[in-house]
Amino acid sequence: MGTHVPLASYGSYEEAQRAVDSLSDRRFPVEHTVIVGMDLKLVERVLGRLTMLRAASLGAASGLWFGLLIGLFFAIFTPGLRNSIAVILWGLFWGLVAGALFGLVAHALQRGRRDFLSRSEMVADRYEVRVTPDRLDEARRMLETGPH
Repeated sequence: MGTHVPLASYGSYEEAQRAVDSLSDRRFPVEHTVIVGMDLKLVERVLGRLTMLRAASLGAASGLWFGLLIGLFFAIFTPGLRNSIAVILWGLFWGLVAGALFGLVAHALQRGRRDFLSRSEMVADRYEVRVTPDRLDEARRMLETGPH
């Protein structure tokens, strides 16, 4: 990253992105800029309860994709369209079964310690656009003059 100094601070990533885009539109060498998330927090959004049925369903869904991939791979080497389709269908079936079983086993091994689904994301309170010190005055002038 090198040494960068603060140019401007924004409440959202999109605003910081627009500032860098504005600099780019004015032919500022944007390779001298960085966007830095400040005061980071990990936010885990709870999506719902994880039951045995839901664990099996989620496992089955991911198993289907894996089964499709395996089925398609083997279908390449299978003579005849009918046989190829049968191989793909068997791959889907066994992927579904194996995925559901793996989902159930993984959930059971948790022993109730984590009976919920969630999604984690990193969130910043503000975003700073920073530039190399030798480009600070030029970038500041460009941002202060408003849209191009």
